Amino acid sequence: MRRLKTAARLTVLALMLQALPGAMAAPKPAPRAPKQYTIEQFMATTSISGASFSNDEKNILFTSNESGIPNVYTQPVGGGKPVALTKSTTDSTYAVGYFRNDDRILFTRDKGGNEQNHLYVRELDGSEKDLTPGDKLKAIFGGWATDGSAFYALTNERDPKFFDLYRYDAKSYERTMLYKNENGMTPSELSRDERWIALSKPNTTSDSDIYLYDLQKKELKHITPHQGTASYNPATFDPASKRLFFTSNEGGEFNTLRTYDLATGAIAVHEKADWDVFGSGYSRDGRFRTTVVDHDGSQVVRVVEGPDEKPVALPKLPGGEMRGVTFSPSGKLMAFYLNGDRAPSNLFVYDMASRKTRQLTQSLNKEINPDDLVEAEVVRFKSFDGMEIPSIYYKPKGLAPGAKAPAVIFVHGGPGGQTRRGYNALMQYLANHGYAVLGINNRGSSGYGKTFNTADDGKHGREPLWDCVEAKTYLASLGNIDPDRIGIMGGSYGGYMTLAALAFRPEAFKVGIDIFGVSNWVRTLESIPPYWESQRKALYQEVGDPVKDKEFLVATSPLFHAGEIRRPLMVIQGKNDPRVIKPESDEIVEAVKKNNVPVEYVVFDDEGHGFSKKKNQIVANAKMLEFLDKYLKPGAAAGKAGVAQSKP
Repeated sequence: MRRLKTAARLTVLALMLQALPGAMAAPKPAPRAPKQYTIEQFMATTSISGASFSNDEKNILFTSNESGIPNVYTQPVGGGKPVALTKSTTDSTYAVGYFRNDDRILFTRDKGGNEQNHLYVRELDGSEKDLTPGDKLKAIFGGWATDGSAFYALTNERDPKFFDLYRYDAKSYERTMLYKNENGMTPSELSRDERWIALSKPNTTSDSDIYLYDLQKKELKHITPHQGTASYNPATFDPASKRLFFTSNEGGEFNTLRTYDLATGAIAVHEKADWDVFGSGYSRDGRFRTTVVDHDGSQVVRVVEGPDEKPVALPKLPGGEMRGVTFSPSGKLMAFYLNGDRAPSNLFVYDMASRKTRQLTQSLNKEINPDDLVEAEVVRFKSFDGMEIPSIYYKPKGLAPGAKAPAVIFVHGGPGGQTRRGYNALMQYLANHGYAVLGINNRGSSGYGKTFNTADDGKHGREPLWDCVEAKTYLASLGNIDPDRIGIMGGSYGGYMTLAALAFRPEAFKVGIDIFGVSNWVRTLESIPPYWESQRKALYQEVGDPVKDKEFLVATSPLFHAGEIRRPLMVIQGKNDPRVIKPESDEIVEAVKKNNVPVEYVVFDDEGHGFSKKKNQIVANAKMLEFLDKYLKPGAAAGKAGVAQSKP
C-alpha cells in the first residue's frame, strides 16, 4: 500500500510539472552498466566445502579446488595460507576429517567422476592408503566412535546392491562388520554407545520408514508404522544414546524434528518451523545441537546449548546465509560457511566465548567486483492450473530503459531437487553477460510442502513441463524480457526437461541446453547403478516402471519424439556418468541432427554426473554462452564479451 501511495504522488508531481510553463521532466539516469568478466575470471574463484578441526584445535581441514580440481587442504585457525595435503591432478579428492587423536586425515576419491568413491587415509608421513580397496565398489564414511578409537564406513563390496556397515580400528585399520544389509534398508545413524543403528527404508520418493536395529539383541524393529503418505528420516542420536532424532511430515505439509525414546518408544515433536526442517546434529562434546531449516529457498541455522536447549546467539554477517556449521572438539570454536548470491562460500571461525569471528578464506576472484554481480530474488507466478510456482530470479544489471533482455529458464536436477538462493557461478556468468535467468522450482520440487513435492508423480513430461512454459509467460509479463528470445536449460532431470520442452512444446523456446539429461527413460531406469537398489521402487513410483509403464515412458521420452525438435540444441555430457549414461546424449544428438537442426555436442572424457575440474567448467560454460549468444543475440560474434575459445 505504501508503495502504491508513493507511486501515486510521483504521478501527480509529473502531471504538475507538465502543466508548468517551460517545465521539463528530469531524464532518468541510465543504469550503470556492469563490467563484464570472462569465464576464466569467474572460474578463478575458489570453491571450498567441509570443515574438520584438528584435535588441538589449531588447524582446520576442508576441500578446495584452488589447484583446478578438488583436493584436501588445511589452514591455521588463526589465519594463514592454506596448504594442500593431497595433490591429485586427475581424480577429485574430498576431505572427510582429521582423526580424533592425531593429525592423520580421512578423505574420499573416485575415478574420473564414476562415483565409485573409496575411503583413504593420509598417514603422518604423507603416504596414502586405500582402506576400501577393490573394483566396482563404493564406500561411504559413517562417522567416528566417541573416543576416537574407531570410525565407521559403509561399502557395497559384498553385494553391489546394498551397503554393509563396518567398524574400523583407528590404529590398525582392522575392521568388523556391524550390520549385514540383506533387506535393502540403508544404515543411516549409529548411537554413540554403539548399540543402536537407525535404518532408512524408502517406499516411494515421498514415503519412507525408519527401523531400529539393536546390536546387542540382534533385533530389528519398525518404529514408524503409519497410514497414508509420510516421510521419516533419521537425523541423529542424542549424546546419551537415549533418543533418536528424526524428521517427518506426517500429519502436515512440512518436516518437523521429532524424537523417539529408545526405552519407551514414545514419539514427540521436538522442533518445528513454517518450512521443512532438514535435519539436526550434535557437537562432538554433546553441548550444542544444530538444526537446519529450508526457508523459502534459503537456509536458516539454529543452534541450542545444554540440556535446556538455550538458543545460542549466532554471528550476524552481511551478504549471505550461514551453512555447514561444525564445532571444535572442546566446543569452544564454531566453523561455518557464509554464502550469498554475490559471494561464494567463505570459511569463518567463531569463538563462542569472545563472540569474535575470523574469516579464513577469500573465495571470489579479486578481479571481480561483487557490485557487478546480481542479487537474486524469490518470485512466484501462477501456472496453468492456478498452482503457485516459486522461483529464483536473476535480473541482469545495466538494462537500459525500454530495452528487453534475452532470458533463460534454468531447471534443477532431481526429480525433487530445488533451486535455492546462493552463489551460482553459471547463473551469475549468464546474468553478467546480459541474460535474465529464472531458476524455476516447478511442481515436484522439494522445500515447499508435501502436496507440492508429490504433484509431479507420474506426470513427467506433462504438468511440470507446462510449469516451465508458463514461466516463459511470466517472464514476458515483466516488460523487460523479449518473449521471442527465451531459452531453456538444465542438468540431469533439468536436462530431461529441456529435451522434453523442445520435443513436446517445440514452439515454446528458442533454444535448449541439455546438460547430461535423460532422453530415454526406459534405458535410464534399466541402467541405474546397482547401489540404487533400495531406491528402485521409489524411483519407479515417481517416474514409471520400465516394464509395467513402458508405453507411458516411451510417450514421455524425448528420444522417441526427436523428430519434433526444431530448435537449436546443445548437449553436454561426462563420459563416465553412472547415472545418465553417455548413450542417452549420443542418441538424442544423432536423432536431432537428422532434422537438419543445429546441434552442438560437448563430451568430457574425465567427468561423470557433474563437472568437478575447472578446465572443463571453463569450456562448458564458455560454450554455453557462445551458443546462447549465437541464437538469442542475433549478430553477436562468437568470442565477443570475453567468451573463452577453449576446446575440450
